[in-house]
Amino acid sequence: MAHYIALVDGKPGAYGVVFPDASGCTAMGATHEEALRNAVLALSDWVGQDAPPAARSIEALRIDDEVREQLEEGSVFAIVPLIQEKGRSVKANLSIDAGLLEAIDDAAGRAGLTRSAFLSSAAKDKIIESV
Repeated sequence: MAHYIALVDGKPGAYGVVFPDASGCTAMGATHEEALRNAVLALSDWVGQDAPPAARSIEALRIDDEVREQLEEGSVFAIVPLIQEKGRSVKANLSIDAGLLEAIDDAAGRAGLTRSAFLSSAAKDKIIESV
């Protein structure tokens, strides 16, 4: 999975995230964690289905004058995964406990989703939560 290096700054109640290699892509949150979760969604929306621009390494960003200035002002680096929708579905053969599959199907039905849509949504939420 591709990822981008972000800069996070702020204080409790108002954190901001910017991406040096994704000009104009920003996110905010009341907590550091919320800002990073929002950053995953913002980066995904910013890239869309286009080919993502090249992302520099932390080492390359450290020598960028603008980034160095932001770090000196208190920003910190964060690694943000890029969840890029491809606009096409692919089949995947998964093994899962029968009881869990029944619970998934029940929850998907209550949510008005297909099993695939439910699992995709749950996986995306779990990836975002892990940031």
